[in-house]
Amino acid sequence: MSVAGLRRAARESVSGLPREFWWLWTSTLVNRLGGFVATFMALYLTIDRGYSASYAGLVAALHGLGGVVSSLGAGVMTDRLGRRPTLLVAQASTALSVALLGFVRDPVAIAAVAFLVGMASNASRPAVQAMMADIVRPEDRIRAFSLNYWAINLGFAISSMAAGFIAEVSYLAGFLIEAGMTMACAVLIFVKLPESRPERTPGKGGAGDVSAADEPAVSLGTVLRDGRYMSVVGLSFLVAVIFQQAYVGLPVAMGEAGFTPADYGMAIAVNGVLIVVLQIPVTRFIEHRDPRQLLVLSSLLAGYGFGLTAFAGSVGVFALTVCVWTLAEIVNAPVQTGLVVRLSPAHGRGRYQGMYTMSWAVAALVAPLMSGFVIDRWGAEWLWGVCAVVGTVAAVGYWTLMRGLPGEETVAFEASEASEVSEVSEVSKVSEASKASGASGVPEPRESAKDDVGAV
Repeated sequence: MSVAGLRRAARESVSGLPREFWWLWTSTLVNRLGGFVATFMALYLTIDRGYSASYAGLVAALHGLGGVVSSLGAGVMTDRLGRRPTLLVAQASTALSVALLGFVRDPVAIAAVAFLVGMASNASRPAVQAMMADIVRPEDRIRAFSLNYWAINLGFAISSMAAGFIAEVSYLAGFLIEAGMTMACAVLIFVKLPESRPERTPGKGGAGDVSAADEPAVSLGTVLRDGRYMSVVGLSFLVAVIFQQAYVGLPVAMGEAGFTPADYGMAIAVNGVLIVVLQIPVTRFIEHRDPRQLLVLSSLLAGYGFGLTAFAGSVGVFALTVCVWTLAEIVNAPVQTGLVVRLSPAHGRGRYQGMYTMSWAVAALVAPLMSGFVIDRWGAEWLWGVCAVVGTVAAVGYWTLMRGLPGEETVAFEASEASEVSEVSEVSKVSEASKASGASGVPEPRESAKDDVGAV
């Protein structure tokens, strides 16, 4: 592709998104630039503090348990109190708890504070995803989720390389830097991001609340009874268990094999670099393809990408295996998130996103226990074999869901999009008609039209 073609593709990838999205994107980037603790917790506990792999797995599991506890509660808060208050509380609490974690030394205290960090850090996810769905038009959501994920990994690539060397000097510095960056995100959200929660007001429409006045009330029971959605959540859990090994099983296995924190940092940084380079072009390629088939492919790549780690004996080979499962991550992240939004009612997005977030939080609880137990008892090679099996099971699950509910899913997707686009058209027609007649009563329709293009 020519330079002009690359420039045109870049403009098309970032154009048309609202200002509020870019402030949210910026807060994501700043937060991930300081994201050291989750990446290096296992190395901190096993190498710096001298604990066993099983204890490191237990602490990581408690971190995940905190996320499980907060996921559903944060989802309810997101719908009831709003996206912005939930984000503020979550980010400020994360900063304080991460700083505290750097100072505690007692093993029980470390485990307890790790639980608090897991609760606080995971509480922001339903609010971020719901706010993004509120402020971005339906046809731009996959692109927006991809750009946000790109920011996550741009920050991750930089912080991974830096943190590997910081850890060799002082783990405490990593804790304090992350706390400071997270607090900066809280300030940014407070200053720049207004509330975006759709109001259940009759007569108002928009991309964020197309049928909010007419939809029945959504509770956690409603989400649990949504069989198709819960099937997607269950399958996302299996894939999440695999991806979690990058931050628990992989560093422990590399440490036991004699590799340094800097070696692990360089290998895992390949993940972030590849996503930064490939996320946007790959998203442009898959944007209008069948999401279910893409999820089958990503499940297989994830499982067998980690499975290949059993044959790695050098940093270069570890980096090659990272390349394989990173392709799975590039495809899975925006497609899975977009699928979740399309299956969620507008005024219940917080609860639906909370349930989806919980699948990853439960995976963060299960994966460390699994990896620590398997590595201590049978060795890392068995762990990578289990990953391949789980990836295959997830792929079969997505394929079965696709074969069992193809028509119903397609109709649901098309109906959701048609309803939102139709509402935008009607609002635009009212606004244009009012302008043509010189009427003064146009503020209400124009405000709804702004909601449709992402203003909050």
